[in-house]
Amino acid sequence: MIKKENNFWKTSEQLHKIYKVILITLFLTSPSFAELVKPNNGIEPYQVVKIQLRSLKQNDNPKKDNGIEQTWEFAHPNNQKNTGPLDRFKTMIKGKSYVMLLNHLDHKVVEIKSDDLTALFEVTVLDRDKVYYKFKWAVEKYIKEGPLKDCWLTTMVSAPMPLGSSV
Repeated sequence: MIKKENNFWKTSEQLHKIYKVILITLFLTSPSFAELVKPNNGIEPYQVVKIQLRSLKQNDNPKKDNGIEQTWEFAHPNNQKNTGPLDRFKTMIKGKSYVMLLNHLDHKVVEIKSDDLTALFEVTVLDRDKVYYKFKWAVEKYIKEGPLKDCWLTTMVSAPMPLGSSV
């Protein structure tokens, strides 16, 4: 009887070690949830705006300023020249003009007009203080050669227009 009991504990310890190795392996090899969505020519204009807004809505998830960095990924190179580098862009988004986009409660995107190269949206955001703001959000298809060719990218986000409180 003692021999069987010893075998049981020995087997149990071995299984426990194997379980730990599997867990550690899964943890170290699983893809990072912090990976940013990269522009590609399969992402439509409306989706670009939604990707940016969803990211800003959860700005610090899964890491600090992840939402701002995701938004930067879909900024048109001309827009990046005017608002960048990234650290300057982060400061701008956290400033008075755009801070209401960070960790907002809800948003609505309505297409105003579009053609083969440009799309304009009206975006309404409900911020953390339950105040509504309206923005014009423009995206453009990048036509130059290179990795961004035929990708839709944000060229402009207007200054916010306050619409008042929801309460």
